[in-house]
Amino acid sequence: MSSFNENEIASCIRKSLDAYFKDLEGEKPCPIYEMVINSVEKPLLELAIQYAKGNQSKAAELLGISRNTLRSRLAKHRIE
Repeated sequence: MSSFNENEIASCIRKSLDAYFKDLEGEKPCPIYEMVINSVEKPLLELAIQYAKGNQSKAAELLGISRNTLRSRLAKHRIE
């Protein structure tokens, strides 16, 4: 059984955002919150659906959200 390290994910996000801010060179950033959430949410949903073998009820339970919320998020990211 593999271990899940939340700090590893946080570290990746910190490094990516640090590089993003450095690359701005004085330009106005895009809405960062939405950018980060969308970047994380899509692969999270894809992997949850894959792990649940396409069963949306199981994927929603795994994620700790309702099936309706899952369906809404899948539609937003155009995930079938």
